[in-house]
Amino acid sequence: MGRTRYTRGTDLRIAYERRGALHRRHPWLVLIQGLGFDRSGWAPVTRRLQRRFRLLLVDNRGSGRSEAPVDSLTVADLANDVVRVLKAARVRQGHVLGTSLGGMVAQELAIGYPERVNRLVLACTTPGWPYAHPMPTASVRLMAATSQLSREVALRRHVENALAEQTVQDRPELVERLIAHQRRRPNDPAAWAAMAAAGARYSGGLRQTRIQAPTLVLHGAADRVVDPRNSQLLATRIPNAQLRIFPDLGHLFFWEDPEGFCKVVTSFLAP
Repeated sequence: MGRTRYTRGTDLRIAYERRGALHRRHPWLVLIQGLGFDRSGWAPVTRRLQRRFRLLLVDNRGSGRSEAPVDSLTVADLANDVVRVLKAARVRQGHVLGTSLGGMVAQELAIGYPERVNRLVLACTTPGWPYAHPMPTASVRLMAATSQLSREVALRRHVENALAEQTVQDRPELVERLIAHQRRRPNDPAAWAAMAAAGARYSGGLRQTRIQAPTLVLHGAADRVVDPRNSQLLATRIPNAQLRIFPDLGHLFFWEDPEGFCKVVTSFLAP
């Protein structure tokens, strides 16, 4: 990771990083990760993306170098943290890309702060309750069992579950790479639980119809964490949204096919 910067003020400090050539002709792209990852979780795609964008990478509170929440938190809290980062970085507006829990945060940002979002990319995420397909049963059971598992067993099971089953079978080196990546960045259990609860409680209702930003919805067809049918719900509710499905890829499809992911994202954001 590059130089870590922090939001100012008396609230929880949120860590962020600016990356890429800081040239005015390159638009800003804000990257918001999901549960269990800090900003380094974008590692497979940052080098490609920074060729065309000035990147603003955010550590959600409780992850990476951001301070942990002291109480329960909501997706709206995380969206407000991103606004604080934008203010601290003096970025008036940018494209926004959020994945999984970060995709929920990105939705809240686009709904509550439309002036901050130019174009929006929502990856492997859900519109939330009450009008969404629930998390697949196997993932619900894994989330519930996590606190009873050893850290190493839990880590491996979550990594394998976040990839397509075929990827786990055919590319064991990617599994080990992800495990090694996460092992170097252990999560605070209390912060992880607070963020997991925030995602589980997220209620987007039908407010996605209020999103004004041109939107691209992405999903892996073999996602075992977020039901892929949610991508169709999002694309239907968001006015004029585009939908792109990655066949045979899982929840972390930007790790499984970073080149294909960046090609689609760049084509949409910088045609």
